Amino acid sequence: MLNFRHTYIILFSLYWAQGLPVGFMTHALPVILRAEGVSLAHIGGFGLLMLPWSIKILWAPLIDRYGSIKQGHYRSWIIPTQILTIITLVILAFLPIQSLNQPLYLLIFFIVLMSMNVFGATQDIATDGLAVNILKEGQQHWGNMIQVIGSRLGFIVGGGVILWILDWLDWQTTFLMLAGLVTINTIPILLYKESEYSEKQASKNQENKWTQIRAYLRYFFQSKTLKLWLFVLLTFKVADGLSGPLLKPLMVDLGLNFTQIGLYITVLGAVAALLGAGLAGGILKFYAIAPTLIVFSVFKVMSLWAYVWLAYQYESKAIIANWVIYSINAVEDMVSSMLLVAMLTLILKYSRKIFAGTDFTFQVALMATISGILYSISGFIGDELGYFSYLIIISLIAILCLFPIFLWAKNSR
Repeated sequence: MLNFRHTYIILFSLYWAQGLPVGFMTHALPVILRAEGVSLAHIGGFGLLMLPWSIKILWAPLIDRYGSIKQGHYRSWIIPTQILTIITLVILAFLPIQSLNQPLYLLIFFIVLMSMNVFGATQDIATDGLAVNILKEGQQHWGNMIQVIGSRLGFIVGGGVILWILDWLDWQTTFLMLAGLVTINTIPILLYKESEYSEKQASKNQENKWTQIRAYLRYFFQSKTLKLWLFVLLTFKVADGLSGPLLKPLMVDLGLNFTQIGLYITVLGAVAALLGAGLAGGILKFYAIAPTLIVFSVFKVMSLWAYVWLAYQYESKAIIANWVIYSINAVEDMVSSMLLVAMLTLILKYSRKIFAGTDFTFQVALMATISGILYSISGFIGDELGYFSYLIIISLIAILCLFPIFLWAKNSR
C-alpha cells in the first residue's frame, strides 16, 4: 500500500513537471511578446496554444480505458508523455529564437509549443486519474493542495525564473535546464509501482469513448445539485479568461523590466500562491467546502477591483510605487490559489472512480474551454477599450458569476 508521503511526492513531482512548460507559455511568453511590441490582440491569439488543455476530454476516455497492466494503467501513459515533453524542450532549446520574425520559424515554433501542450494535457489526464484512485477521502484536500503547490512551483520556474535568467543566460541554456528539471521530476513515477486497485478500476471502463461522455452528461443531470454544479463550471473561469491577456502586459506598460516581472511579479506571486494553497488546505480541514468556496470567490472579485485601480493609475499617468504593483499581484495570486484548491476538491468529489480521468478532465476542460475562448478574443476588446474600461467590465462580470456559486451552495446543503 502506498503511504501518504509517497503519494504526495509522486503527485507533487508530476504536477511540477507539467507546470514548467505551461508556466512559460502563460507567464513568460506574454511578457516577452509585449516587450517586443506585440499587440494585446495578437497576445490573446497565442491563447490557441492552450487548446489541448480545453479539448483533452476527447481523448480522456481512451486513457481511462487503455493502459498496460504490467507497467501500471496510468503510469504507462505518464512516463511516455514525460519523455516526449523532455524531447520537445530540447528541440525548443535549439530553435533559433532570433529568427521568429520569419514565417517558417514562427510556424515551427508554434507547432513545437502546441505539441508540448498535447503531451502535457495527456499527462495531466493520466495524473488526475491516478490521483482520484490513490487519494483517500481524508486526503483529497491535501492532494489538491499538493497539486496547486506543484503547479505553482512549475510556474515559478517556467514563468518567473525564465524571465530572470534570460537577462543573463542564453535561450539554449535556459531550455536545456528546463528539460533537466522535467527529467528529475520523472524519477518518482519511474520508481513507483501502480496499485492493482487502479488497474482494476480502469479495466472496468470498456465502453466506447462517446458512450462514456454521454453517460457523464447524464450523470450531470441526475439531480438539481449536479445541474447547478455544471452551471458553476461554465461560469467559474469567465473573469480569468477575459482578464488573461491584460494583466501581464499591463506590468510591461507600467515600466517593469524582465527581471522585475520575473522575480517580483511571477516568482513572488507564485510564492504567495503557495501560501494560499497551504492556507486553503488548512481551512478546508475545519470548514465546510460550500461556504469556503463563496468566501474565496468574493476575495477573488475584490482582487480584480485592485487591478481596476492599478489600470486607472496607469491611464492617469500617476506614479505608482513598484511595491504596490507587486503587492496587488501577490494578493491576487494567493486568492486565486486558495480558490483553485477549493474548486479542485469539489471536482474530485464529483469524479467517479471508474471514470476517474474522464470525470476529472471533463470538469476541468469545461472551465478551460470557456477561459481559452475568452482569452483568445479578449485581447481585441482590450486594444479597443483600454485597460481601465475593460477591467471595470470584467470585474462587474465577475460579480455576476458569483450567483451560480450561491445557488449551488444553497442547494448543496
